[in-house]
Amino acid sequence: MSTDSNHTNSRRQFLRQAGLTAATAAIAGPAIALPMSASPTQNDDQRKVGFAIVGLGKYAQEQMMPAFKESKHAKITALVSGSPEKMQKLAKEYSVDAKNCYSYQNFDSIKDNPAVDVVYVVLPPGMHAEYVVRAAQAGKHVLTEKPMANTVAECQRMIDACRKAGKKLMVAYRAQFEPFNLEAIDRIKKGELGKLRYVTSDHGRQVKPTEDKADEWRVVKKLAGGGSLMDIGIYSLNAARYLTGEEPVEVMAMESTDHSDPRFKEVEDQIHFTLRFPSGVLATCTSAYSIETVKRFRAFGEKAFLDLDPATDYYEHNMTIGKADGEMKPSIKEGNQFAAELDHMAECVLENKTPKTPGEEGLRDIKLIMAIYESARKGKPVKV
Repeated sequence: MSTDSNHTNSRRQFLRQAGLTAATAAIAGPAIALPMSASPTQNDDQRKVGFAIVGLGKYAQEQMMPAFKESKHAKITALVSGSPEKMQKLAKEYSVDAKNCYSYQNFDSIKDNPAVDVVYVVLPPGMHAEYVVRAAQAGKHVLTEKPMANTVAECQRMIDACRKAGKKLMVAYRAQFEPFNLEAIDRIKKGELGKLRYVTSDHGRQVKPTEDKADEWRVVKKLAGGGSLMDIGIYSLNAARYLTGEEPVEVMAMESTDHSDPRFKEVEDQIHFTLRFPSGVLATCTSAYSIETVKRFRAFGEKAFLDLDPATDYYEHNMTIGKADGEMKPSIKEGNQFAAELDHMAECVLENKTPKTPGEEGLRDIKLIMAIYESARKGKPVKV
């Protein structure tokens, strides 16, 4: 990012732009010059897989990056940002050498950096495709945040680019590495609930772009791809898929959005959708940007139900099993889902394994999301 005052030189500022093209241009700039920071110590840490973090926003700083300190196989070796000040602070905290700090403009030169094995894209969804493709062309494996991209075509382009480069592509579905969610999947699979019949999953929060700058991009369609469905409804959708272990064959959806609310000029507020699975299981899911925080699911079987509330929190989860003779709360140890996710990606690189949540997983969700939007728009079921 340029340090010239005539340039727009912060990622925060570009998120205020209404268009993706303008946003991309706003973050471009020459290499960022930073003071040299201490190099990592010569110990076992040197054998860890090196990650470059692209995008140093609130989620990256507060949730994902701290998890590297608990990771067994992954470490931060490079940073990519449009903010020199932010870069300098985080480079010092994570012992990243100044020569491994990049602007968005000189990002492609990361191809010459052997310290970087994996590029982790933590940008708004509208920018995922560009940086995943560029990372693959630079010869790096890629981990990208969800939703994978704004469109099915972009998802396919990302998959094709990584395949052509012979590099791994993983989508960061953290809940699929979280102990309580894994326990729920296991109990359902083992038949503890009896035959699974019905799933409900609800995710919502208040989006506040005028109060929280981390929410600014969420109400810009070119950056977010959509509203609550793309951002948090994807948790409801993905949970229905991994709890049933099936892919839906039909979707039906309704939308409710007050477009007089300035938050929803471009994106939707509430989406209610039903998924029909081949076994006959139905899943009723919701997402909303105008309610107090909810992140839960419940699976109903012929003999019992399993409730996880919260289900997709960062740090706290609560499971309840309900049967005819009463309810019980299994004793499950909380675990760092972020560290587990990072370690899985690192292990896939070290052992040449296919990621649990590859690009194809992200593509499936985006195809379903597009079908949900179509159903809501047409007011009728859509086969998938």
